[in-house]
Amino acid sequence: MKAIVLDRYGPPEVLQLAEVEAPTPASGELLVKVAASSVTTADWRIRAAAFPGILWLPGRLMMGLFRPKNRIPGGEFAGVVAATGDGVTKFRVGERVFGFCGHGGNAEYLTIAESGAVVRTPDGMSDQEAAALPFGGQSALIFLRDFAALRVGMDVLILGASGGVGVYAVQIARAFGARVTGVASGANAAFVRDLGAETFVDYRTEDPAAGGRLYDIVFDAVGAFDYAKARRVLKKDGAFVPLNYVGREILQSLLARLTGGPRLVIAVSGDSAENLQVLCDMVAAGQIRPVIDRTYPLDRVAEAHAYVETRRRRGAVIIDVAEGSPA
Repeated sequence: MKAIVLDRYGPPEVLQLAEVEAPTPASGELLVKVAASSVTTADWRIRAAAFPGILWLPGRLMMGLFRPKNRIPGGEFAGVVAATGDGVTKFRVGERVFGFCGHGGNAEYLTIAESGAVVRTPDGMSDQEAAALPFGGQSALIFLRDFAALRVGMDVLILGASGGVGVYAVQIARAFGARVTGVASGANAAFVRDLGAETFVDYRTEDPAAGGRLYDIVFDAVGAFDYAKARRVLKKDGAFVPLNYVGREILQSLLARLTGGPRLVIAVSGDSAENLQVLCDMVAAGQIRPVIDRTYPLDRVAEAHAYVETRRRRGAVIIDVAEGSPA
């Protein structure tokens, strides 16, 4: 099968299209013929070994100290069940599925446990739309609903509201009945408002921490605020939720628990079929929609990585595996 391979850390050009052996499903696994996958912030950080601060060593130990442990990148996927291993009962050959596999999505085939983060693709949802949901959608859902205890009537400030996670954070916060203020560049004002933000702040001309408004949640998808700045705009019982953090934030989180005041949430999101189904239900109810910025064929994954690394995308960057890998 054709796949993108990552044999060493480095710039986007280290990603190469190659012919590799197709996987075989083990007991309890699905073999998925991939139609679409994606490139996320996590994908480019792993490719570049760009693990911030004190997370550099744990990141290298987890992903590969000297070279990547997982040769095929791509955490999101959508496609069709091509075969099943022994004992599979939840899915049948020929069913459309999508999910989060962690790695292996930038290839014509992948295997995933049927008990993993994989669900049936809803009727009416394209493979590209399905592949745009798992990373950004689950990250926003878990951090807001579970870690920040999002509730109706809350005031939520979302930094990086037009990015791969931010587009879902805006929609999910609004769906939960929150009042949303979205922060992005001025060119994205109409786009962010259309997602559900009541108020928009152009960070290039305004300070999101100015104006005296206080929030229940500050959701920072881009590393724009530190804890000290977030405290200035948080209510006393509020929560600061940074998706990008280094050692300083970990220490500040511990200190905040001892001294009181707004919480600093340091956590890692989990992936599950249950959360994917919640996202599907929200799409069906018209509460959220998949957001796709650009689509690239498989043989142009390096270009997709370079674009995602600019941090200027609006939503997901999709890899059309079928288009880039003719049979």
